[in-house]
Order: sequence, then structure tokens, then C-alpha cells
Amino acid sequence: MSRGDLDARLIPTTQDEVGTLTEEFNAMGDTLRATIHSLREERGRSRAVLETMADGVLIVGADNRVQLANAAALGMLGFAGDAPQGRTLAEVVRHHQLVALWNQSRSQGEQVDGLVELGADGPYIQAIATPLTNEIDHGGLLLLQDQTELRRADRMRREFVGNVSHELRTPLASMKALADTLHDTVEDDPEASRRFLAKMDVQIDAMTQMVSELLELSRIESGQVPLDIRPTRPVDLVAPRLEQLRPQAERKEIALEVDVPEGLPRVMADAERAGQVVTNLLHNAIKFTQPSGRVRVWAEASGDEVVFGVADNGPGIPPYILPRIFERFFKSDRSRTGGGTGLGLAIARHLVAAHGGRIWAESDLGLGSTFYFALPCATENAPGS
Repeated sequence: MSRGDLDARLIPTTQDEVGTLTEEFNAMGDTLRATIHSLREERGRSRAVLETMADGVLIVGADNRVQLANAAALGMLGFAGDAPQGRTLAEVVRHHQLVALWNQSRSQGEQVDGLVELGADGPYIQAIATPLTNEIDHGGLLLLQDQTELRRADRMRREFVGNVSHELRTPLASMKALADTLHDTVEDDPEASRRFLAKMDVQIDAMTQMVSELLELSRIESGQVPLDIRPTRPVDLVAPRLEQLRPQAERKEIALEVDVPEGLPRVMADAERAGQVVTNLLHNAIKFTQPSGRVRVWAEASGDEVVFGVADNGPGIPPYILPRIFERFFKSDRSRTGGGTGLGLAIARHLVAAHGGRIWAESDLGLGSTFYFALPCATENAPGS
């Protein structure tokens, strides 16, 4: 059979054959369009998953150039340049340990992981490099997990154990010394014995207070403290606590200035627990203000919340300490001389959070500190309004 005869047999010669061939081409077109649509949907889903992941993902080709990087990865790495695609891995990650981890994974042909500190104070990244082998490209996957908060929690746990040990060791050592002395003087010097017993009472009271505050903080953190939240006048949160601490201020000749207008919007608060926040902040302000100083307490409406402020003109707080002052047991140098357990601000922070509010502080060295907390305003439909 000649080539011409074959071509003639392949070319449809009837209208029915032409119609059949057209239908087959149309079906093929429909199938192709459905396949392309399905691939686009799958690609969109994959990209959506990558972009919403908390973990960072980078896909790197065999030429060490980045083929894909999601937003989480770029955020962790602090990459603020143009699109990372096509750039070398070193240009995008800009950290020798991550590049070394990637190279190690490729050379060994297996998964390699390690903890990498990207800066002097973090972030801390758990990096996992995994080779991807296929016929087209022997690249790999670099997975980044932010471990900064876990490291911070671990550091706080270690500091908490150390602080509890320190706070308990001092009064226990003092009581041991007093008890030993008491054994030697109880018969010969009754007056001295009574003084030693009085000092032991002070130490026992200090440890009792610390244990009570620890238990209180633990209950608040675990959500075991029920709150009776209802519309409350801001003045009712401040006035009773102010009168309670006024004698302490008067002993130091500290002037108390109050500006809490009667007409402020009501806030959603448990009066007892929110008042405890005022007490803790006001007590701190009085404690760290020098004699003849000034402490100001005020409240003002701001949008859908009321902001409370407690300001002193004491020595202030160093900027590097300010972010940590609400941590449990944290004490700056100035507070170590002032007594206390270092738990008051931590308790205040958790109580404000339980009310759905926020708390923060500002300070200027030598000029004083101001502590703020904000509580949401009551709505017309709030229970008890």
C-alpha cells in the first residue's frame, strides 16, 4: 500500500466520519480543560495551605536556588527583598548554620535537623532539611519551626525554680540562725528570746504570703478563679483601694492625686478582682516613691474601653527591664531593696487578661513610672446593666 493510499484511508470521507471525529476532539478538549481546572484547583489549595501554615517551608532545587518559599519562612528569616524564587539559598536564609544543615542533608542523602539561633536574642528556629529525590530535580525541602516561645517558656521555668529557691532560702536561713540562737538564750535571756521569736514570726509571715500568692497565681493562670463580671463604675474600683492604702502613703508623706470622674462609662469587671489590680499597682507606686513624693491615679474613657493609670515620680525602670516586669518573681535592682515577693504584677497581668483587658507600663529613668490597664466598657445589653 502506498503512502497516498494510507493517507486517504485516514482522512474521513463521509459526513458521519467527520462528525464522529469532531465529537472525539470536543471530548478530548473537555477532558483537557477539566484536567487543567483540577490542576489549578489543586495548586491553589496547596498554595493556600502553604501560605497559612505557621511553619516555614522552602523548596530548594539541585542548583541551590529557592523554588518556593511561604510567608511564614520569609517572616522567620526576616527576608524583606523581592521575590525569593530564583535566588540562592544563602541569599534568602542569610545564615551559615541553615546553609550548612542543607548541605549536610544533601551530602548524606537523609533528613538532618538542628536548632538555630538567628540572632543574639533569637528567634530560635528548629530547622529540618529533607532531600527530595526524583528523576527531574534532586532538590530538597527545608522546614522551619519557630521555637522562640518554647525557649522563652523554658527560660522562665528555670528562672521560676531559681527564684523560688532564692526567695525561700533567705527566710529559711534566717529562721535557722534565729532558732539556733534561741536555743542558747531561752533560759539565760528571756527578753532576747522574745525578740528572736518576733523576728521568726516576720519571716514566717513573709513565706506564708509568698506561698499564698503562688497558689493564687496558679489558680488564676489555670482559670480556677470564678469571676463575677458585671457593669461596674470605675470609681468603685479605685476609691476603696485608695482609702485602704492611704495610711501607707501618709506614713511616707506621699501625696495621692486622684482623677476618676463619676460620669465615666461602666466597665465589665469583677469589682473584687479588678480592685485587686488597682491595689497591686498602687502599692507598688507607693513603695517605690521616695518620701514626700507624689502618686497619681486616674481613669478616662478611650473608645470602647476605660483606661486606668497609676503614676509615680520614683526612680523609674530601665528600658531593658521594662518588657519583663510582669513576669513571675521578676525583680529589678530597685525592688530587691523594697521587699515583696515579685508576684504582684504577674497576678495583675493575669487578672486583667481574665477580664478581656490589657495592661502595660511606661517609664523614664529618674522621672518615674506609669502603669496602665484597660477594661472593656459595658454594653446596654450586658447582664446587670
